[in-house]
Amino acid sequence: MADVETGDAGQAEARVPLTRRETREREAAELLAQGTPPVPPVARISAPEPIENESQPPVVAPVSYPLRAQIAANRTPSKAARPLGTSGGFAPVAKRGPRRFRERAAGKLLSAAAMLFAGVLIIGMSVPANAFMTSTTSAGTAVVQKLPTQSVAVAATAAELTPTRDTFNVTSYAEQLKLKYGNRSYSFAATTGAVRWPFPYAVTITDGWGARVSPCLGCSTFHKGVDFTPGAGAPIYAIADGVVSYTQVSDSGLGNNVVIDHLINGQRVQSVYAHMQMNSSPLKTGTPIKVGDFVGLVGQTGSATGPHLHFEIHLDGVAVDPFAWLTANAVN
Repeated sequence: MADVETGDAGQAEARVPLTRRETREREAAELLAQGTPPVPPVARISAPEPIENESQPPVVAPVSYPLRAQIAANRTPSKAARPLGTSGGFAPVAKRGPRRFRERAAGKLLSAAAMLFAGVLIIGMSVPANAFMTSTTSAGTAVVQKLPTQSVAVAATAAELTPTRDTFNVTSYAEQLKLKYGNRSYSFAATTGAVRWPFPYAVTITDGWGARVSPCLGCSTFHKGVDFTPGAGAPIYAIADGVVSYTQVSDSGLGNNVVIDHLINGQRVQSVYAHMQMNSSPLKTGTPIKVGDFVGLVGQTGSATGPHLHFEIHLDGVAVDPFAWLTANAVN
């Protein structure tokens, strides 16, 4: 609907309505005509006009040209300013104050001092101390003092000392047992009496009665007999009259062995012959036997490290040292 405005003649005149932009420009022009500068606002954003099509974006009214001219006249940007962007104003840039300058100067001074200290340190460690010791003559000339150097005089008769070190020896358990029992003499002479040695001639004895290191897997750590080593296949003989009480053929323990019961000096005595060759003994349990009769052949059956006769003596069922017993009882 058109606005109605009354003039001096009192006649109503119909006019076209003004837009908001034209209204602001007219207000600014009136203020300039009255000599009152308008307030330089930042660009005003007008509300979007209602539109029929909602898909279209709202229209933002730009700042009028008279307002831009007034804002430019009232605000003069300095050299140290930069634009803010869409607002059209300017923001001052922070100036570098004296504090920043002092910090940079202190950093440079510290670096120079560190380099100077490093140079002095290098010179002090590489130049001898005598280079800094000088004296002045009467003529005023500086002369470097040469200090006498240290020297060590060694007499011609001096002998080089050899450092003394503690000595020690390591003795194994087997060596300890050998020292304890191995110094025993096992020499003997063959006899022809009622009690004899198992061989009619003297043979070597490699292991005697007592504690020892087990020589093989399954071997005992306490030897209950003596080991005669006349060689593989040597014949073995009975030490006295008696009766065979036990025979065994085995691949373990005492191997092929025979036990003979004797009655000597009114006491029950058992002689054991072990590790004989397989099936080399003709004796059977209950067979009577005479002194010097054939028992079997020297072998390596059972738990043995080599061909030998393992010989034992039991008195009333208790094992004793067979070498000591034969030495006392095997006589001519």
